[in-house]
Amino acid sequence: MKHDDGLALQQARGFRESSRRSFLIGSAAATLVTADLAFTRVIQSQREQTRILPLDDDRARARFPNDRWVLFPGYKTSWEEGLWILNSLRPTLSRRAQMAVMGYSNRGLDINNIVATMNRYVENFRLERLYFYGHSFGGMVAVEVAARLRDRGIPVELVLLDSSPSSRFDVQDQRMFDGVVLLYEAGVRVPISVRGTYELGERIVHKNERSWSQIVDQTLEQLSPLAPSSELIQSESSYIYHFDVTRFRLSLGDTKVVFTGSPDDGVVNYRTARAGWERELPDNIVSVDYVTEGALPAHASPQWNPGIYQGIISAVQRDYVPVPRGGGWKRIS
Repeated sequence: MKHDDGLALQQARGFRESSRRSFLIGSAAATLVTADLAFTRVIQSQREQTRILPLDDDRARARFPNDRWVLFPGYKTSWEEGLWILNSLRPTLSRRAQMAVMGYSNRGLDINNIVATMNRYVENFRLERLYFYGHSFGGMVAVEVAARLRDRGIPVELVLLDSSPSSRFDVQDQRMFDGVVLLYEAGVRVPISVRGTYELGERIVHKNERSWSQIVDQTLEQLSPLAPSSELIQSESSYIYHFDVTRFRLSLGDTKVVFTGSPDDGVVNYRTARAGWERELPDNIVSVDYVTEGALPAHASPQWNPGIYQGIISAVQRDYVPVPRGGGWKRIS
């Protein structure tokens, strides 16, 4: 009996110590989660307004005070990643203009707001020449913004489409994409806490064009407090779903449009996207022949493959963007 009592006391002591450890570990984990959520809310609130983020370059500033390359980031691309992408292209883009990134509001993608922000930016810096870089779905946004700015008397000289879909039908993983849009338009918002699982699943679907280290990196990016909000991501999906390039066929004037991408792209169907842009913008497309051969991931990845993309941009600028020699357009009142 005494043996049983001693054993019971020993088990009770062990349980108490185990419970204390579990409590302390659980408390620490809860504290970290709470702190992360609080930090996330602060970061997200600071990004409620659409902003244009400059990438400083002293030489470009001195040579091209009134000219800008503006990068329109792709799907689920944070402000920081947008700047990283732009910086990877800096050696070539800076030969024609200063550089900036369009930072989308975390309240959701609002084209009217983006156009108004771009218009103010042009006026504030008295810009004379604009060149747009459309990163993935950002190419859709760049084309619409270019068309609407021209209506205000602000022509864009060139839009470079990097693996950009011409319509929702160019998206490879159609079922997953349609599901995201359906939830968004039904009023369902994906909590940040479950985004990591969704991201991991989506990345693995396209594992053939990504290394496992890239899959892990890109999944963790979406769990970072710096990541775009779920509201922004879902609204981007809805924008892609409803995008109709034919609305801009007669609105781009003499803006040149160049498409580049990879036949190995597992996110956007290279062949249908290439054909779609060429078919729908016949007066503006000047080339669809640049190929990001050898890039991995194959889809819109200048930050991972700067050498490949810089070579293409050098050729595009040489052929379609002559070095400015003064003058420029003036705003039409």
